[in-house]
Amino acid sequence: MGISVGLMLFACQAVSAGGPRVRARARLRPPVRMIHAALLEPGVLPADEAAVPEDGEKYVLRLRHLHSGETIDVVYRIGDTYVPTAIDKLDYFLRDSRTQDEKAYDPREFDVLHNLMARLGRPDEVIDIVCGYRTPWTNNFLRTRGRHTGVAKNSQHVQAKAIDIRVPGVGTRVLRDVALSLGEGGVGYYPRSQFVHVDVGPVRRWTFTGRSED
Repeated sequence: MGISVGLMLFACQAVSAGGPRVRARARLRPPVRMIHAALLEPGVLPADEAAVPEDGEKYVLRLRHLHSGETIDVVYRIGDTYVPTAIDKLDYFLRDSRTQDEKAYDPREFDVLHNLMARLGRPDEVIDIVCGYRTPWTNNFLRTRGRHTGVAKNSQHVQAKAIDIRVPGVGTRVLRDVALSLGEGGVGYYPRSQFVHVDVGPVRRWTFTGRSED
């Protein structure tokens, strides 16, 4: 999507001429390891809020959209029941960033995001959204920008069944490997653009080394 990734490689600490010389040591982050957390099974989306149970484990998604700058922190599911108002908020949040149109997402896609973060051992951390829903117009616009765009003609984004993501502090390759461990839908690896595509379409995998997205 042409979104640059700012990487802070080091920090400089100013010292006075007469002060002690300080040698800064890089703080190493612990390696990201996959946790074999239990995966959520598909839930039930009721017709109205009255059917949502008051008791049960609450499942939260924390997302940041890299285009709009918007953030959302929402309980999208309680037990095995999706929360209709929360799903509506997520549908709006993931709207087409060019046309502002929205479409009802397959809620299993939100379970994929939850399961992915659980496997990363980061259930309470933020997911960066590179791309959510795309209208047919936007998809065609992106697909025809050049010879090799990496945008599928029948993209799952158009069906509101796909999201392109990054997770701060997690390498793209690691994110891809954890997504593949779920055994759900499609997983696209975009190392040059530094994001991973996850969807709830047919199970498949691919790698795209160009500049654009699926």
